[in-house]
Amino acid sequence: MTTADLSRDLDTTKDEATRLFARKRFFGFAIPTVILAYLVYIFFAFDLPGLAQRASMENAVTLVSDSWSHKVHVTRDNRSGEISYAVEGERKGRYPEGQRPAWVSGDDILTIDLGGGHIVRYLPENRTEIELPDFPLIEVQAEGRSVVSNLPEDVPDWISASNRRIGITTPEGRITLTGARTEVFNYFPGWELFWFTLDSPYHGHGMGTILFGERLDPARSNVTGAIYDWWNNAMWRHNDVVWAIGETLLMAFLGTMGAAMLALPLAFLAAKRFSPLMLLRAATRRVFDFVRGVDALIWTVVLARAFGPGPLTGTLAILITDTGTFGKIFSEALENVDGKQIEGVESTGAKPLQRYRFGVIPQVVPVLLAQILYFLESNTRSATIIGAITGGGIGLMLTQAIQTQKDWEEVAYYIVLIVLMVMFMDWFSGWLRGKLIGRKE
Repeated sequence: MTTADLSRDLDTTKDEATRLFARKRFFGFAIPTVILAYLVYIFFAFDLPGLAQRASMENAVTLVSDSWSHKVHVTRDNRSGEISYAVEGERKGRYPEGQRPAWVSGDDILTIDLGGGHIVRYLPENRTEIELPDFPLIEVQAEGRSVVSNLPEDVPDWISASNRRIGITTPEGRITLTGARTEVFNYFPGWELFWFTLDSPYHGHGMGTILFGERLDPARSNVTGAIYDWWNNAMWRHNDVVWAIGETLLMAFLGTMGAAMLALPLAFLAAKRFSPLMLLRAATRRVFDFVRGVDALIWTVVLARAFGPGPLTGTLAILITDTGTFGKIFSEALENVDGKQIEGVESTGAKPLQRYRFGVIPQVVPVLLAQILYFLESNTRSATIIGAITGGGIGLMLTQAIQTQKDWEEVAYYIVLIVLMVMFMDWFSGWLRGKLIGRKE
């Protein structure tokens, strides 16, 4: 090679290196620029400034506090004059006749002591007095559909006032006044009536009294009566919750296992190694693409029109979607089996079905089981969302509790149960995988 050739090669190498460095510099600046432009687009397309303005921290604080606390309502019907006391304002949590909270006193003039110097008085003729620290006495009169008060025009942020409704939010509780009724909400930590409702003889008694104390209900033993009253708690509906969790797990189990049983024989038709007809392979794979290309939620809506709401619809939605996914996974596993094991089984004179049974299935079982158990765990979460649409399982109860926007402690209760259910399925699938497949040391 001459000196001129070496010089040309060196020049060519320099040019290639220069182009390479220029390309890298271009991508080094271009990629961050594209990402920054996309973030700017999101900032304006999603109207993040407007979202920040519309956000209500007061509502967020109320929601969070409602999730770990409960409130007792003291309500006066301004038309009939009837006064009621109820936990969360529910009839099922209403105090029995003749009973009321200890922080309520008086007869003609009902005094509600919220604590911290916050006192509300229900006076005759639908009049209300509200005494707050460092604030003038508030006087309100309900007249028909309107309310008249001595509040000034310029009120602080924690008071909302109009001629139809007055709302006062304090650290000790909330007061709402309308022409129809006057209501005081007193907050307390914890999930009240979670174990027993107010009409149960076991309400207010500790576990020691129930287990070792005297009989509280002459008609039944303490343990039997306590279990029955807890199970049939009208507010927290423990029996319905357990049944709903069972429905959710059943939807996930039947949908996953049904899909696996359908996908395995179809996977042989989609695997090139076991299905020599290209047209058959292509048709089977397109079927897999179709059923898994449509999300399970879409199948849920479609099937609900055909079968109506219920756990069956959710089960079929999971089954259809996972059949396509399992079919693809199983066919890929079948493509990679070791042919020597199949030849060994064939050398014994085994028939085609026997060759599949003893030469193919044992090789793919670990992969198949691992995927099935993973999808069983994942479908437990999916069944919760599907149940909210089809009307079954714990998802329906969660949706109903959210839609009422009243008892957020029930929402928190259902979310905790869902998380525990998913954690249990995660542990169970891992344990079962170890038993069936084994663990690597």
